[in-house]
Amino acid sequence: MSTMQVSNRNDPVVESLDDLIAPMQRGEKPRDAWRIGTEHEKFVFDTRDHHAPTYVEPGGIRDTLKAMEAYGWEPVLEKGPAGSTDGPNVIALSGADGAISLEPAGQLELSGAPLENLHQTCAETGRHLTQVKEIGDRFDKGFLGLGLWPDKRREDLPVMPKGRYAIMLQHMPRVGTMGLDMMLRTCTIQVNLDYSSEADMVKKFRVGLALQPLATALFANSPFLEGKPNGYLSYRSHIWSDTDPARTGMLPFVFEDGFGYERYVDYMLDVPMYFVYRDGRYIDAAGQSFRAFMDGKLPALPGEKPTKADWVDHLSTAFPEVRLKSFLEMRGADGGPWNRICALPALWVGLLYDQTALDAAWDLVKGWDMDGREALRASVPKLGLDAPVPGGGKLRDIAGEVLNISRAGLSARARLNSSGDNESGFLAPLDQIVASGKTPAETLLDLYHGAWGGDISRVYEQSF
Repeated sequence: MSTMQVSNRNDPVVESLDDLIAPMQRGEKPRDAWRIGTEHEKFVFDTRDHHAPTYVEPGGIRDTLKAMEAYGWEPVLEKGPAGSTDGPNVIALSGADGAISLEPAGQLELSGAPLENLHQTCAETGRHLTQVKEIGDRFDKGFLGLGLWPDKRREDLPVMPKGRYAIMLQHMPRVGTMGLDMMLRTCTIQVNLDYSSEADMVKKFRVGLALQPLATALFANSPFLEGKPNGYLSYRSHIWSDTDPARTGMLPFVFEDGFGYERYVDYMLDVPMYFVYRDGRYIDAAGQSFRAFMDGKLPALPGEKPTKADWVDHLSTAFPEVRLKSFLEMRGADGGPWNRICALPALWVGLLYDQTALDAAWDLVKGWDMDGREALRASVPKLGLDAPVPGGGKLRDIAGEVLNISRAGLSARARLNSSGDNESGFLAPLDQIVASGKTPAETLLDLYHGAWGGDISRVYEQSF
């Protein structure tokens, strides 16, 4: 649901606060126009020796992208760096099912099309995974649904030829200790959802932030680092705790009186920039101020002022647990296997797209204070469902209730497939997790300490 805005100096210039608020206001849609956009990433590995393929090696990432064109996908090209003879490189694909893009170390992401219901979402996911598996069989490549590379060091991983990643890889170590891990070693599942008004956005944002740690626990799937247990259930979530504090976290101001579009704009103006995109290339503006840009004082582009497309690009460079653009992104879940990809949007659609369910979810969390929310966010990467919730008890004590609220919301939506089933069946993997009391990470750890005999290579048996 998000795309790069190809900005040039002749595009409309940002002239007022109204221009900054406009992308969020444009996101307002009547209920019957609300859509579901699901994004899921996966690790690519060579089935013969489990290495992460480079962009250029035979049967590697470039060849995989080019092979996808046989299924009707159109290549998206990017020029090489200024002064370089490299490129243009295929760095993404576009098609009826959305976009396929490259994460920094070659993780493949499907950013799905905005769809009306979860039956369509699962059909889209199935088409995509069938296509990549067919190509993988041809090139001896497999695809792994985890939140973290289980056995790879940073230096084992390739870097894809995308301009924004070169800037980010250079900047990340300046602002945190784990930003490179976030870029190179993680995968996630996300869902992008709509709102009808500013007030509707605010309520959904608050419920999404408060309950994001529950999604992190239910999808916790990154217990291994460099071949061994790492002491966490969601190490991917832990990585975000020291990636870049200026653009991550639980956003306490969202729960303050008066929160709305303008307050989020204030936040984004204070998020340091990464880049400006001009004429097909990225210009390094890492750490510079968008406020200075609006005054024509950006060191990277002296005298120029930002275009509206620059602002939309900038909105994509903050990484809080829930992110606002022209829709809301739920960002707390680890990557996972096929059956859990559809469960993540099911959870949030059930909670946020039915008014009775949204009200019930808000009633459950509205008494939590910010210290309690922060403590929950900090503890869930290690403790999972045993993380303490504000006011007493543990996440596992409310998990079933939240799933029941979501299930009721999905049933009330009454989006039926050809067999007459509503969307609530997509929650089944989460029901199983709650019933067992074990996160996916704990199930993997049981296998590691049991049937696998400490052999981390057995994790590749979990591939799609």
